Amino acid sequence: MRTIELGDGLTTSALGFGGMSLTHVYGGTDDDTALAVLHAAVDAGIGLIDTADVYGTPPPGVDGPAGTNEELVGRLLATRRAEITVATKFGITGRIGAGGGFGTRRTRGDAEYVRSACEASLRRLGTDVIDLYYMHRRDPEVPITDTVGAMADLVSAGKVRHLGLSEVTASELAAAQQVHPIAAVQSEWSLWSRDVETNVVPAAAELGVGFVPYSPLGRGFLTGTLTREQIDSDLRGQTARIGDNWDANQRAVAVVTDVAQRVGATNAQVALAWLYAAGRRLGVGAVPIPGTRSTTRLQENAAAVDLTLDDAAIAELDTVAGLVAGDRNIASDPTWISSGRE
Repeated sequence: MRTIELGDGLTTSALGFGGMSLTHVYGGTDDDTALAVLHAAVDAGIGLIDTADVYGTPPPGVDGPAGTNEELVGRLLATRRAEITVATKFGITGRIGAGGGFGTRRTRGDAEYVRSACEASLRRLGTDVIDLYYMHRRDPEVPITDTVGAMADLVSAGKVRHLGLSEVTASELAAAQQVHPIAAVQSEWSLWSRDVETNVVPAAAELGVGFVPYSPLGRGFLTGTLTREQIDSDLRGQTARIGDNWDANQRAVAVVTDVAQRVGATNAQVALAWLYAAGRRLGVGAVPIPGTRSTTRLQENAAAVDLTLDDAAIAELDTVAGLVAGDRNIASDPTWISSGRE
């Protein structure tokens, strides 16, 4: 596994692992199976393990962030901490895929919350330092400079090594960078989600900030392996792109499949290789974080770091975004993602 430099001196494996895939949101799995997948990821050289305090099945009576995916990752860290760059996030105050639980504020970025969220994550992860700590979503009631200032205090205290921001606009990133160096921006970026290329990716390139694309395989849709039964039983069936426009968006999958067959790779490998090429084209270090519950898919994804696409393949794949029906936002609030605030 080769490495890629993000920002603020942070170098990680060129491919990361998205822990949200091991939760009820994508159908779920038992903890022992999930832990085996995480171990297989590290065995394959995937050192960046990405989680969040809000990921996982909420325990009974918990209205705030579930914390259970962090606890799972903590079991991995217990025996393999030195091999792992652990990333986690704070800021979403409710529960993902469990309904309700947000109270009066959907996000928080005040200093008191930043400190308490970090302490809770450290406890669940069973570690004394978080390698990459993200603001998961912007709190509109708190200036981003105040939130990042509180995060910077965690670096000074030795509780966090590097800072990240998720779904921020170019101007928010620039303001944050004035307070403390930002190692990475995490946003959805893939063959069919390219809105960040307009402002956010160029800003990251200019500021020397790396990019961590989440859902780089279109929540599995672009792999061509999903079935209606799968998506109807989890969060994906509730989205505009996958649920409402399943049939229409098969056109996008067909393009990916055509290229994959021509180059002798899988759809997933082609989609990831396109992202690496896009990162080079736009001048940012890009570390995608696909998730999976399958060790076979894990090995498939890891092999993508060695796939180089020719110009014709990239040109064909560049047409995918223009074929897509439906927005990438999984929330009804347009400001939940960066493009809704630009």
